[in-house]
Amino acid sequence: MNPYTRLVIVAAIAAALGGCGKIEGLFKDEKPVSTVAIPAQANGQVAMLLPDFTLLVEREGPSVVNIQASRADSTPRQSELPIPVPEDDPLYEFFRRFMPPNAQQDPAPAQDSVSFGSGFVFSQDGYILTNAHVVSGSSQIKVMLTDKREMRARLIGLDKRTDVAVLKIDAANLPTVKIGTPDSLKVGEWVAAIGAPFGFENTVTAGIVSAKGRSLPDESYVPFIQTDVAINPGNSGGPLFNLKGEVVGINSQIYSRSGGFMGISFAIPIDLAMKVADQLKTSGKVSRGQLGVHIQEVSKELAQSFGLDRPRGALVVRVEPQGPASKAGLLVGDIILRLNGQVVENSRDLPRMVGDQPPGATIKLGVWRKGSERNIDATLIELPGEQLATPQGNNSPTLPQSYRFDQLGLTLSELSAEDKETLGVRGGLVIQQAQGVSAQAGLQNGDVIIGLNQMEISNIRSFERALQNAKGNIALLVRRQDSTLYVPLRLN
Repeated sequence: MNPYTRLVIVAAIAAALGGCGKIEGLFKDEKPVSTVAIPAQANGQVAMLLPDFTLLVEREGPSVVNIQASRADSTPRQSELPIPVPEDDPLYEFFRRFMPPNAQQDPAPAQDSVSFGSGFVFSQDGYILTNAHVVSGSSQIKVMLTDKREMRARLIGLDKRTDVAVLKIDAANLPTVKIGTPDSLKVGEWVAAIGAPFGFENTVTAGIVSAKGRSLPDESYVPFIQTDVAINPGNSGGPLFNLKGEVVGINSQIYSRSGGFMGISFAIPIDLAMKVADQLKTSGKVSRGQLGVHIQEVSKELAQSFGLDRPRGALVVRVEPQGPASKAGLLVGDIILRLNGQVVENSRDLPRMVGDQPPGATIKLGVWRKGSERNIDATLIELPGEQLATPQGNNSPTLPQSYRFDQLGLTLSELSAEDKETLGVRGGLVIQQAQGVSAQAGLQNGDVIIGLNQMEISNIRSFERALQNAKGNIALLVRRQDSTLYVPLRLN
């Protein structure tokens, strides 16, 4: 239910019960948000505290800005062909709608496109936080303050991995926001956003925290705050406030099938954003540590295959040659359970934890390997600014003699020397045919098996030996094009 609808319903109930109680401040000092206590007369207890955001908006609103970012549009516009009849002619509408474009006519000059967003001042000398996607690729950025001043802004730096950007305007003694602590947020707590959705400046919306630490597809470095605060195009980059009037997040994304708000929005935690902002102010870029591994989530079946008590950690499916993990002795099939004593509960936790470490830092990893846990030290290198796709090799290697494993529903063959070089592996078995349990598990013709549980597979003999030693479920390490993943199989 929309929070405003909920508020109206509760107010109506309160009126029916005999009215509202007194206004009570939540805080001893400035009281940025007050609450209305509504008594439940049936048992004499307070049923709900409704927040009043008027003081928060009055005090924190002036620190919120509107942003216009202009980009050069490289797509030329086709100029309209003159219609050869006057507007009052009955055939005018026919010509306007169905007349083909004139291919011989010169296109009209390209025009700049403008994107709109929000931001907020976090330093009195004019530093502003917003989203990277609001200002990325802009040729000109304009900032509008609540006192109607318009100023050109300079892009100090942006970080696409966290979607954070820092701007600078030439001004002094500006009103600034107060930075809060996202860790103290609780699910169900009231929060409010101020921004410019669809260009409507200084729009205030409110809701509750729906979840914390939310991971999104292709977003490895941000544990998002999920809310039901109404966020629409133009809100991006604006602040998310708690009831103390402190910024706890930067509104960044929405989940929508229509392009508009559908009850789910996501904010970047402000502590993460401020770490990024500090680096951008200092050097114009963000430096992160890199371990040099590809990882996979540990499912229930994979945990059973590796003898782990429950699904947890990050399963290593590929180790970059000459990278920090390779030099430290990390192996494919290892499950990373801890980093510097912190628990790695899910695979999505590891990129953020490694990214928080500076290049050159030595980290201590707690690793599960072949039924026991051990510690491994690794020294990180710097993560490149842009991750480039690795060129794919020939995906149809030459197939020599076939070997059938009816129990698994697999027909396999060994890789040739040329295939190994093309795929960048030391050995393995290519799947000629996958049937039965293998096909149901998702194995495909052309996949290359390079490991079984935590044993490397180089040829048929090593595969047979590993299969004999396996107990219960097994996990096949599979190379598919440029991806590597573990596929669990249940043995009958």
